[in-house]
Parts: sequence; C-alpha cells; structure tokens
Amino acid sequence: MSERLADRHWGVEFPAVATRLAEVRVRLDAWLLDLAVPDDDRYDLVIAVNEAMSNAVEHAYPPGEPGRVRVTADARPDGRVRVVVADDGVWRVPPAALSDRGRGLLLMRENTDEVLVERGADGTRVSLVLAARHTTRGTYQTSPAEQIVVVERAGWVEVVVLGDVPAQDGPAVRRRILTAARGGSVPVVVDLRGLGNRVEGVVRSLRGIAEAAAAAGNRLVVRAPEDGPAHTALVAAGVDQVVDLVAHASPPTGHQPEPPPAPRPPSRAR
Repeated sequence: MSERLADRHWGVEFPAVATRLAEVRVRLDAWLLDLAVPDDDRYDLVIAVNEAMSNAVEHAYPPGEPGRVRVTADARPDGRVRVVVADDGVWRVPPAALSDRGRGLLLMRENTDEVLVERGADGTRVSLVLAARHTTRGTYQTSPAEQIVVVERAGWVEVVVLGDVPAQDGPAVRRRILTAARGGSVPVVVDLRGLGNRVEGVVRSLRGIAEAAAAAGNRLVVRAPEDGPAHTALVAAGVDQVVDLVAHASPPTGHQPEPPPAPRPPSRAR
C-alpha cells in the first residue's frame, strides 16, 4: 500500500482486496481529524468512501484478476472535502431484486453532499464531496407503508405513489424511491396516477432522483395523468425537462394499470 500525505492533500493506492479496506478507513479518518472535520461529518464521509472502495474491490475486476484501487482526497479553501475513488475495471448493474445488495450508491448519496460517477474504457471514478456546512438530510425517515408500493419487474422496478405527499413527506418518499432504484443505478418507473392533490413532496423529490439516475446512466420515467395536479406541478417546476414524463389517464378505482415499456438500461454500469 502506498500513501501520500501533504497538509490538505492525501492519497493512497492499494490492491483490490477487501482485507485492505479497514486500514484505508483508519488512515482517511486520521487525515480528516487533522483537518478538524467534525466527528459526525468524518463518520458520514468515511462511510461513503468505504462504500465506493468496497464497490471497486468487489465488482470492478473479474475473480482472480489483480487490480488496484486509488483514493485521493483534498480539502478545498471553501471548506469542502473531496474524495475520489478510482479503479481500472468495469462498472456493473446491481440486481433489481429487492435485497440488500447494490445499495452502495444510495449510501454514498445519503452520507455526502455531492456524488459523481464517471465511467470509461479505462475504469471508473467516484467523486464524493462533503460540504463545509454538511448536515444530515433527514432522509432516513420512512414513508407510511400504504403510500409507496414497489413492484419488481424484469431488470427494473416500478414505484407507485399513493395519496397526498405534502412537502414534509418529500425526503421520506425520495429515500424510498432511491432505495428501490439502488441510488439510481437500477432503472425505475414512478407511477403518480394514484397521487392525491398534495404533490409538493413528490415534485421536490423527483428532481433529485432524476439527477441520481442520470449520474448512473439512466433516465427516470414518470407517468402521471395529463389533467392532474402532479403533471401540472412537474411541468411548472421544470422537472419534465429532466425526466421522461408519460401522460396517462387516471386509472379507474381499483384498476391495476399495465406497466409501460421498461426504461432502457445503460450500456455499461455497475
């Protein structure tokens, strides 16, 4: 393992094996401590970096193929801390099945303020940014079970949102949808045909979900009645510019609508 340490810059390169992760976490945490990063913020960033490193170790390289993982970090003059985790492998789509696998990207987004995934023929770079005024986002609260229905499809997931979603429920809805979409890495269709008249929470959530999907190479599909409040609010807020908004008539009460064609998965994703 090689390490570089110089005031506000830090870096390490190590073999892509899981047994090396703990040592890197300790070294990164010590560097952040020297920068006087608050305890809670250090914890959030180290958790996110660990997820990015674990993803590279577990999925970037075929079994038995040697590989390397590089982690670089720098503290910016404005108080931000940026960490980049890079490998030379291939990003792969996590399974759409509703399990605990494939949620690393979700945890990265929930613990840092910015996440950027860059994929190319020479490998993958995941950039994680902790803002100077980093705060917990309150997205760990859960939605009422009857408000969000998640249905597995072949290689994608469908999320049906029911009832009113006022602004204060937006973070919970956002987390539920991002959990189903594995942080945006699994294609997702959001069905708003059963939405009530309170739609502020959904409108606020969908832009962030669309950004997460785009970062993973996907396009969020949203279906909503053209004459309904959700469609009107999404267009007014400009969210229709960052999602594929499909206009549908409201389904009759008790009718289970047929799903639209599955969104196209990215050509290369992990």
